[in-house]
Amino acid sequence: MQADMSEQTLSSETDAAGGALTKDGVPLKRSLAKALRREKFRALLLIMPLLIFVVVSFIFPIGDMLFRSVENKIVKDTIPGTVKALESWDASTGELPDEFVFATIADDLMLAQELKLHTRLGSRLNYDQPGISSVFRKSGRRIKRLDNSMAMDALVQLNPAWESPAAWTDLQALDGFAGTFPSTSQSLRNWTRYVASEEGEDVDPAATVPYGFTYSMLYHDLKRLEPNQLQSLESDASDLFAGISDQIGDMPVDSFKEQFGKIDKGWLEIDNWQAIKRLSPPVVDSYFLASIDAERTEAGIERKPENERIYITLFVRTVFMSLVITGSCILLGYPVAYLLANLSVRASNLVLILVLIPFWTSLLVRTSAWKVLLQQQGVINDLLVWIGLVNDAGRVVMINNMTGTIIAMTHILLPFMILPLFSVMKTISPTYMRAAKSMGASDSLAFWRIYFPNTIPGIGAGSILVFILAIGYYITPELVGGTKGVFISNRIAYHISSSLNWGLAAALGSILLVLVLALYWTYDKIVGIDNVKLG
Repeated sequence: MQADMSEQTLSSETDAAGGALTKDGVPLKRSLAKALRREKFRALLLIMPLLIFVVVSFIFPIGDMLFRSVENKIVKDTIPGTVKALESWDASTGELPDEFVFATIADDLMLAQELKLHTRLGSRLNYDQPGISSVFRKSGRRIKRLDNSMAMDALVQLNPAWESPAAWTDLQALDGFAGTFPSTSQSLRNWTRYVASEEGEDVDPAATVPYGFTYSMLYHDLKRLEPNQLQSLESDASDLFAGISDQIGDMPVDSFKEQFGKIDKGWLEIDNWQAIKRLSPPVVDSYFLASIDAERTEAGIERKPENERIYITLFVRTVFMSLVITGSCILLGYPVAYLLANLSVRASNLVLILVLIPFWTSLLVRTSAWKVLLQQQGVINDLLVWIGLVNDAGRVVMINNMTGTIIAMTHILLPFMILPLFSVMKTISPTYMRAAKSMGASDSLAFWRIYFPNTIPGIGAGSILVFILAIGYYITPELVGGTKGVFISNRIAYHISSSLNWGLAAALGSILLVLVLALYWTYDKIVGIDNVKLG
């Protein structure tokens, strides 16, 4: 680029303002700016593959994780009518919802069981309200057996036209239908989806009479109208609602509350209804509250019972053990790195190969090897018994606890401490120590005052590598940690692969991410990230 610019600026011509021109008459300032933009664009093209890779494999997954930790659309999407009906229910009264809400959830569950969504909804609610999943599963199996014909019979008796699909077409054609009959409108949408699933897309739902649940929704919509609105219907749609004002109060309807109570007593427990209403919004904080051993109740945010608090303990244990592992790697890795930096090239290469050998061995194999070594009938305990340090009855418990996790993970992560330390130590000139000794300093004084401060950037780099790797490990703690040596990452893996509670896993992962960033920020303020070096 410099050669091109030198060719362009060989001309001594100037423009009217006195500015230099290139050989082809273009102002030099404009030509330089164009060349700079061209170089920046080339640099952007070079890093574009890496940028795309980072966005796709790192930024998007983190964004998806954060979204899943608060997303909760399944409740509103599966039982939309019930969510709307519960808005008028005061959960703090201690009374169950009225018959209208039970009729609405019967209508919603009829479609949900057809689309096989009721089990997913029950599983989601079960994360916050244990036991409610079985309520939804049992109701899904029996929803088609519910009596739902009384409202239909009453409306047909009022006007036989309700037996024909044309009556429903005329109803939907009324001005303000969706606003006047919101529950009926939602039920008809459910009916349309139900027919499409049950009969196929070729069947026109408008050519058939809806099921009895829709008639029940129409009854409840009529029941909730003001007298003047009923009179208006009688005048505007007399062919459908003639005499409705006088008869609506005496119409017989099915008791869905009683029928649901016979299916499962859980429908008569107010806690379950409070959980449904609490989890109705599309964005909730329940996953994050569960991640800190808390829950939202009608009284506000409260801590869970003591026997259910596990996550804060796991977070504290994870940070503590990661710090211990980092400290162990510093204590064991510093002498090895010092030895590598001061040996001859041949001997240093041999020791370096020994340090790198763990990288060539499967992590699972190394962890399994420690499982064999650390167990009570393992090699280490046998050696201790053989040399007489412990008796056979007093074998040391070094596995399925924090000790086993710390030992195994220190061995696995040790190279990540040694290599940064070694690369920094190689840059320290031996003349520093000789100069200190020539001025009367002892070996220990020269080391602590001269050599050690110069290795702190390597310690910082190794500590960050080891700590961040350790805080996210889950294979090694899972195999050798038992119940007392597992990390929060093990719980995240459990919720992703076993319980399938991805929302809670995402919330735990988000908190762990924030925790790591906070520790990184603290380290930067105390030590300074600029002092971290890899050589």
